[in-house]
Amino acid sequence: MKLLSALVQSTIVAAALLGATRPASADTPPEPPVALKKPRDVSIHGERRIDDYFWLREKDSPEVQAHLQAEAAYAAAWFKPIEGPMDQLFEEMKGRVLQRDQAVPSRRGAYWYGSRTEEGKQYPIFFRRAAQGPGRVYDEKVAEEPMLDLNELATTRKFVALNGMAVSPDERWLAYAVDATGARDFELHIKDLQTGEDKVVATTPHADAFVWAADSKTLFYIRHNEARRSHQLWRHLRGATAGDVLVHEEPDDLFNLLLLKSLDGKTLLLGAQSKDTMDWRLLPADQPTANWREVLPRVAGQEYAVTPYGGELLVRINDRGPNFRLVRVPLRAGKGPVATQAQLRSAPQLMPHRDDAMIENVVAFKTHAVAQVREGGSVKLRLLRGHAGHTGNSARDVVFDELAYNAVLTPPSEFDADRVRFTYNSLTTPTSTYEAELATGKLHLLKVQPVQGGYDASRYASERLWFKAADGTQVPVSLVYRKDLRKSGPQPLLLYGYGSYGIPTDPRFTSPRLSLLDRGVIFAIAHIRGGGDLGRRWYLDGKLAKKMNTFTDFITCAEGLVARGYTQPSQLIIQGGSAGGLLMGAVTNLRPDLFKAVVAQVPFVDVINTMLDDTLPLTTEEYIEWGNPNKAAEYAWMRTYSPYDNLKPAAYPAVLARTAINDSQVPYWEAAKWVAKIRTLNSSSGPVLYDINMTAGHGGASGRFDALREVARTYAFMLQQWGLLP
Repeated sequence: MKLLSALVQSTIVAAALLGATRPASADTPPEPPVALKKPRDVSIHGERRIDDYFWLREKDSPEVQAHLQAEAAYAAAWFKPIEGPMDQLFEEMKGRVLQRDQAVPSRRGAYWYGSRTEEGKQYPIFFRRAAQGPGRVYDEKVAEEPMLDLNELATTRKFVALNGMAVSPDERWLAYAVDATGARDFELHIKDLQTGEDKVVATTPHADAFVWAADSKTLFYIRHNEARRSHQLWRHLRGATAGDVLVHEEPDDLFNLLLLKSLDGKTLLLGAQSKDTMDWRLLPADQPTANWREVLPRVAGQEYAVTPYGGELLVRINDRGPNFRLVRVPLRAGKGPVATQAQLRSAPQLMPHRDDAMIENVVAFKTHAVAQVREGGSVKLRLLRGHAGHTGNSARDVVFDELAYNAVLTPPSEFDADRVRFTYNSLTTPTSTYEAELATGKLHLLKVQPVQGGYDASRYASERLWFKAADGTQVPVSLVYRKDLRKSGPQPLLLYGYGSYGIPTDPRFTSPRLSLLDRGVIFAIAHIRGGGDLGRRWYLDGKLAKKMNTFTDFITCAEGLVARGYTQPSQLIIQGGSAGGLLMGAVTNLRPDLFKAVVAQVPFVDVINTMLDDTLPLTTEEYIEWGNPNKAAEYAWMRTYSPYDNLKPAAYPAVLARTAINDSQVPYWEAAKWVAKIRTLNSSSGPVLYDINMTAGHGGASGRFDALREVARTYAFMLQQWGLLP
């Protein structure tokens, strides 16, 4: 964090400007910055609301910049005494990384595609090798053909994030998009893989998704507007002098566009998705100027996904329940919708709707379909034999031995493959790449991600616990610890949570976490409502008017871990990011006495003010997730939990609020306002830190080592609070 070191020098000037009472010195840390109060009336629905820190939104204001500098300098000064342990943590984490590594390659057409990392380099290098012989086998002796080196891109950019790559059907042209700020403004490129010539698609500053048509000349891509809503589909003709053509525009502010290609390469798919409704259009890949055909007319509350499957469509749809069912529908010829609601009602079912299991994803190969199914808080894969003209159906499940784990289908690359690839990991098992034979379910282990330094999984144990919420709902918690450091009584525990958008927080392995476990810390995940951990109903029971369930579930889990002797409030630290940062703010307001410290990363804490501003990214489309505060009844839901609005005088836990200046999803000012207000109300002596990355966006640092430094910084804060630093 060179920037933060430099900012320490500006502490005296910036702190004086903002009212800090004690400057930094070699021996005495500075007082926290004091943000000026500039009352602004934000009253609504007859409730008087005054926002003292609304002015912090003015990013280009010298006064705001001075405040951010003072906050960064104050955080740097706080961390300075623990720089040694922090560096040790970083080196420890870095030491577990196999720096020269290669991902398992995948075959597509005449090539095997892969990526690798090199010693000391931050970013992956993408390459391909020509497949060999009639069986198109992989041979490492064949020379690599370079495709894209993100390290080269990073030489002229402070931040590098790749938003996908697409090779043209003739395998000569590479389309890719790259973000240089973290704000999700992806610049679209087309690279000639024969000559190396790289050109920016000049008519667009951002491309959220892109696919090639069959002619290898036409590239469709999606653009977003100033509010980062993906709303337009454009058609680009490689080498043409005429401008790009706007093909379709989504007028509804609640919807974003999606763009895919079928695995057989014959069909392009354009989706429109809100938080509770979805519809699709199809286009033959060899007819790029034809009209896109609607699959089903849009129906509010109806969600479905389609997978072309020979002369049929596989349709995953929620018409008979929130957990979806899977049916086969013939493709209708002619104009108008590809399918009808009547066809759906009589369509053959490959998988019926079940209240206790959710169909999350489906991929279709030439002879089989594979469904990713969530049941009882865990995932299994179901192999389904069935295709056009096949009247029967047999299913085979790929099941796993561990109780708490993560298993995810990887994007398939060939339609006629006889195996499906997926990744598997758990709290104790490093990420492993498998393939399952479609006909038999037999598993083939391709790679276990190495953990340097002699990692031994047998030294660690994981558990799955259940705690009863106030309404009787059983809420699961997954946890992991090192066996020989598990005490008979309470010990330091980190409780993580998210609980929004129906996104599951599955137990995953991460090698940096070993630096906590090896110091006697228990790590736990609260699988709370609002997430998708137990299916679609679990999500629906934690959104809109039921959002408070998310926060009370988390508190139930924390209280349960204390009651069962795993930890105690003086040893309990909590962590969450983005919507999980909202969770952190809400539960801290509800139970400030229950936690030792709070780590809130890019936290969504200024809920009402943000949701009242429809010029901000995500606002209008998020009405279906949180509610629309312009409506009195929905404002009332949000008013009960909005972290910034519910702060009150209290002895708050220590706080580390981490954010980034270019975050377009949760702007930097949300955490800045939250921290400023906490400091005016806090009666405890713990630190309240605002730690800002001045070159990144929502996901933090983009380089793998820079990202590890951020983790080391966060862990150092936690370990200092637990009293576990040397």
